[in-house]
Amino acid sequence: MTPELLAALAEARAARRPVVLATRVPTGEQLLLPGPEAPPDLAAAAARALERDESGSVSLAGEEWFLHAYNPPMRLIVVGAVHIGQALVELAGPLGLAATVVDPRRSFAAPERFPGVTLMHDWPDEALDAFRPDARSAVVALTHDPKLDDPALDRALKSPAFYIGALGSRKSHAARLRRLAELGHDAATLVRIRGPVGLPLEAVTPAEIALSILAEIVAVRRNAPLAQRGVEPSGKAVA
Repeated sequence: MTPELLAALAEARAARRPVVLATRVPTGEQLLLPGPEAPPDLAAAAARALERDESGSVSLAGEEWFLHAYNPPMRLIVVGAVHIGQALVELAGPLGLAATVVDPRRSFAAPERFPGVTLMHDWPDEALDAFRPDARSAVVALTHDPKLDDPALDRALKSPAFYIGALGSRKSHAARLRRLAELGHDAATLVRIRGPVGLPLEAVTPAEIALSILAEIVAVRRNAPLAQRGVEPSGKAVA
């Protein structure tokens, strides 16, 4: 690898920008993708490698390439240091999700309640501005308190986060959508919020609800065929 290519790869990783290092076999020629010099078939193969989070060999136009996918680590932002949040961050680790808990209530977001978890005590909109959710980030709001959940969801909707979920009943979610609409979010944007959050597992306990949320996050991340669930601001169910 040339010093220039190594520097470009390091810069991309520092900026959390997904890239693929493509190596032509057996010549050793290397390209960093996406890039203007890449042939379309190689660029498409690199995009698939990033989408699948998989490195491997491909044969294109009679040539062998090894594609090394460099995706930023997956992140989970949990707004609300509640019991469900405790279960959520515990289950998230084995799935490769680095969790951060956001809650200005320090008695809730305390290290003894979330050992080994990154805690942010800023107001949620400020925390999300600093965190800068990207396409490898999931945001889940759990507090039931509009003063905390709404600012976080407002910022999440302005980001490319691949998953946005909010805890609450259909009635409370409809009210939430009306408030967010008043902040300028249109229907096409609001439908990004998974609410009520999680797959419909009839979950009851905090651990079960956390499991349903993580199952939905995985399903969205892997492009599983899911019905769009939620409610309109009128309170009408969206099937």
